[in-house]
Amino acid sequence: MLIAAARQLCGPDTRVTGASRTDAGVHALRQTASLRTSSALPPAALMGALNATLPGDIRVREVAEMPVEFDARRSALGKRYLYLIDNDAVPLPLLRRYAWHVPWRLDVSAMRVAMTPLRGRQDFSAFCASAGRQKTPDCVVRAIHVFRRKEHLALCISADRYLHHMVRTIVGSAVEVGRGARSAEWLGAALDSRDRRRAGPTAPAHGLTLVRVLYPG
Repeated sequence: MLIAAARQLCGPDTRVTGASRTDAGVHALRQTASLRTSSALPPAALMGALNATLPGDIRVREVAEMPVEFDARRSALGKRYLYLIDNDAVPLPLLRRYAWHVPWRLDVSAMRVAMTPLRGRQDFSAFCASAGRQKTPDCVVRAIHVFRRKEHLALCISADRYLHHMVRTIVGSAVEVGRGARSAEWLGAALDSRDRRRAGPTAPAHGLTLVRVLYPG
């Protein structure tokens, strides 16, 4: 939709490059895209024109001129995702499109211990839905956290790159630990196995949100 709107406003030769692809059903709070065009529209005018053309569930929040070598995908240093879990006995209707309802009481401390081995550079083959699809299964997880606020949990992960369904499989596996179905040590063993069959289920797409794409400076 963004490509169609940009070409409608700036011409058919306009190139739009998104920073990241997301699975169907995954949300993007702060996606980044680079747009190459010969149009003379200033950034503020372009933002207003795009928002007047796009559907209501897509909004351009900022437009800025960048160096010619900038590419939204290739210039990115990494991405940050957030997965939201509604851990109440009765799901909150307002969150049904944005959170996975897990009715079992989750042990956040056990989940934190279980995910400790995932930090740093690791082979994440055990958490990849399509083994062999990427050139390398190695990713660098810079940070991974679980926060609880009353009956809601947020799992945040920052990494240089991600494999297919990687975050959702980590979440599904962490929930298995949190509900007591698996020990905290199991997640590290699954990682070491490099076998997708040893990890947990894939969490639903609708709980996942791309919150930021990270760039130099």
